[in-house]
Amino acid sequence: MELRALRYFVTVADELHFGRAAERLHIAQPAVSRQIAALERELGVRLFDRSPRRVRLTEAGHRVLAAARETLAAADRVRVAAHERAGVMRIGTGAGQFTARLERGIDALREQAPGFDVVLVDLPLTARLNALRQGEIDLALAREVRSAPGLRVLPTWTEALFAVVSTRHPAAGRATVGVAELAAGPLKTSQDHDPSVFGALPDVGLQGPPAHRAGTVHDTIVEVGSDPRSWTVLPADQVIEIRSTRVRAIPLEPRTTVTGSVVVPGDLPGSCAAAHVTAFGDATAA
Repeated sequence: MELRALRYFVTVADELHFGRAAERLHIAQPAVSRQIAALERELGVRLFDRSPRRVRLTEAGHRVLAAARETLAAADRVRVAAHERAGVMRIGTGAGQFTARLERGIDALREQAPGFDVVLVDLPLTARLNALRQGEIDLALAREVRSAPGLRVLPTWTEALFAVVSTRHPAAGRATVGVAELAAGPLKTSQDHDPSVFGALPDVGLQGPPAHRAGTVHDTIVEVGSDPRSWTVLPADQVIEIRSTRVRAIPLEPRTTVTGSVVVPGDLPGSCAAAHVTAFGDATAA
């Protein structure tokens, strides 16, 4: 029996939908169906009741699910133990999104357990969470994630959102600015922008980020600084890293925030989870 088949089974059980499970696993749906069918043949039981309208676990499926989770958790503990012996911590992050917080958090963790190496893995959010489920990383940082099947989401910090405009923008001298006031100008974004930032904005009829996206947040800042009508939005953690003198960051009115979380495997001991929250939380920045 392969661990891969058990992971596929648990993912389908979490989603109760073969298509969504395939999306989470980043594979084609027929491959998921084949693995589940092979697992059912191997076990000699039906794991799911399937109909055109719904997918449900059978009684045997419920029993197997509990055992499968235990088996996968044990396999993940083996992986974690191997990396602990090697002194490596793999942290999932978004490109250019958490630089200062990562630096502070890693320093804080090293005060408690010096000598480990850090590997940062830049992934889009969905892939980041999947990599954590599959034991490819040890923890992840994320914004605006409320829950994630099979993982523990630990709210850790809160960030205000800022509008970033050219110093020549009509609102540049304002103490605060509303999204509705900015909406007439082009909204700039990049491939590195955290999508949760735009999702947290007030609903004022924005059409969403434009089709053209710069390569990095830094490129977006350059574009905004060159266009007195354009604007973008960044969380406080990224605002403090702006070095350009051609833009100004202005707090949004009404105040708009996003919640940042440390996401860890579901079976991580509570003491380890608490240490990660302390390390990456706002108190560390004091």
